[in-house]
Amino acid sequence: MLKLTLKDGSVREVENGQSAADIVKGIGAGLFKAACCVKINGEVKDLRTTIDSDCEFEVMTFDSLDGKKTFWHTASHILAQAVKRLYPEAKLAIGPAIDTGFYYDFDVEKPFSADELLKIEAEMKKIVKEGIALEQFEMAPADAIAYLKEQGEPYKVELCEEHADKGEPISFYKQGDFTDLCAGPHLMTTAPVKAFKLLSCTGAYWRGNEKNKMLTRIYAVAFPKASELEEHLKKLEEAKLRDHNKLGRELEYFTTVDYVGQGLPILLPKGTRVIQLLQRWIEDEEQKRGCLLTKTPLMAKRDLYRISGHWDHYLDGMFVLGDPTDETKECFALRPMTCPFQYQVYLNRQRSYRDLPMRLTETSTLFRNEDSGEMHGLIRVRQFTISEGHYILRPDQLEEEFKGCLELAKYCLDTVGLLEDCTFRFSQWDPANPKNKYEGTKEQWEEAQRVMGQILDHLGLKYEVGIDEAAFYGPKLDIQYKNVFGKEDTIVTIQIDMLLAEKFGMYYIDKDGQKKLPYIIHRTSLGCYERTLAYMIERFAGVMPLWLAPEQVRLLPIGEQHVEYAQKIADRLTSLGMRVTVDSRDDNIGPKIKASRLERIPYTFIIGDKEVADNTVTVRSRKEGELPGVPVDDIVAKLVDEIEKKLK
Repeated sequence: MLKLTLKDGSVREVENGQSAADIVKGIGAGLFKAACCVKINGEVKDLRTTIDSDCEFEVMTFDSLDGKKTFWHTASHILAQAVKRLYPEAKLAIGPAIDTGFYYDFDVEKPFSADELLKIEAEMKKIVKEGIALEQFEMAPADAIAYLKEQGEPYKVELCEEHADKGEPISFYKQGDFTDLCAGPHLMTTAPVKAFKLLSCTGAYWRGNEKNKMLTRIYAVAFPKASELEEHLKKLEEAKLRDHNKLGRELEYFTTVDYVGQGLPILLPKGTRVIQLLQRWIEDEEQKRGCLLTKTPLMAKRDLYRISGHWDHYLDGMFVLGDPTDETKECFALRPMTCPFQYQVYLNRQRSYRDLPMRLTETSTLFRNEDSGEMHGLIRVRQFTISEGHYILRPDQLEEEFKGCLELAKYCLDTVGLLEDCTFRFSQWDPANPKNKYEGTKEQWEEAQRVMGQILDHLGLKYEVGIDEAAFYGPKLDIQYKNVFGKEDTIVTIQIDMLLAEKFGMYYIDKDGQKKLPYIIHRTSLGCYERTLAYMIERFAGVMPLWLAPEQVRLLPIGEQHVEYAQKIADRLTSLGMRVTVDSRDDNIGPKIKASRLERIPYTFIIGDKEVADNTVTVRSRKEGELPGVPVDDIVAKLVDEIEKKLK
């Protein structure tokens, strides 16, 4: 008999050689009906998997991320099977589950039209109704490549050839008349995929490289129940209204221009003002916490990046000025990060243990050569500005300084209204992949991750572990945030680095007179300002908190005789540092009110005869609605208090 430890800590004895499906049935018929896959000793597996040893055994339903991804991965195969039935000449590329559903890339003569997507959906329904079993089998690499060539699937051949040198069997899944190169896991049959929707059809370069062929990508989502799909589609409609890429342009926060370049947004006056306010606040807050502000170059010779390791590990993501292969001429690169530049501040003179911790910060403009297919509004760009910092410290100071970095990040994210929707990820290296991505030895990585794990546990932080998500020089804590469509990105990072100080010779003289190497914390306090602005536009549907609003108050005099009174109030607010305008156009009050509402102005003051006579204003607040007859002194005091407290 085998012993299985279930998620609730209970132990169940089962016979050796049973399938995971049979075990789940034994636990409960309802659970089996809902199960998408199982997690065995932390690894996600098909329900058909045979259990032949004691293990930790967890049943994953659609309510879990792993369950969703297994469900969506199966749905992607249903999509591919439908396309191949209807368009046999289509070539298959990849079809992964993603955080918001799934997609599949096809090489077809022309993109699918809306009518064709409806035909594909209808064929998918037939496949689901057929309840086709998904069966895994394996082939030797040479046989797998020969099979895929025979099937006329060049993209699958390329993927297979990359793994052939490992000598490991290649995994396939058969689904009736359809077979796909795939490692799984999958549902047992197509039947549970009851409700789905093909959302869009776009172009996508093969492997995200603009030098490769443009493929046709179908994005989709699927659910076990029609009611869940309907609810999801309603949320998508609301998300479209909040999408910063649409709303931010409509409200004139930013724009893009084709001949300027993809991923190079132009911040308009409103967006520029918000980011300026954020930067001033962050720099002042960092100064309060003992940080030293620096200003370093936007580019450097390749020599600097060679010392840091970025030239070897990050060259493809850099904008290079000159020929990187020509050693006879100088070659520069725009900086993708600030750390090797700020180290020069530390290296300006010999340092003592008394100088540490040294907290260096900078409002850094960075450049990263992202793939064109990854560009999205202000969230994924090629030039951006970041609240970057590098703390150089003694080993005994590490935990306290890390705690301070986390407290700063949480304070900043909370103040701008994003913290409550953030999650935390402990990003670690992949010991199976050390040579082509990571610097340092196994022992150094294990020590860095042990120390960081201990710190996170001492802080009581709830986090997920992300394998192979570390920086090339050290593990990190990533603070994750999802946009309105559910796409997750890292908004803030805090990294522990035990390697780069030695590369740059960053020694300090300790109490005992000996030279020692410091530890370094790489951190951001608010992260990328452009990305933060995007998330705030979505979070607040364009209505910025008063302290950050580009225009905080708009005064609307009903008639020409009320303009002087309105201007007097505006001057008073302006003298207090507020951003105020007076709409004195010769127009009816209705259109003026509508314009103020559409532009998401936090406070609108309406002024007529009664307000002038009583020294009041009628306030229209985005939060509180209409407040008639408010004394001017009272509303001024209210605004000042709201701004000083940075209320959301």
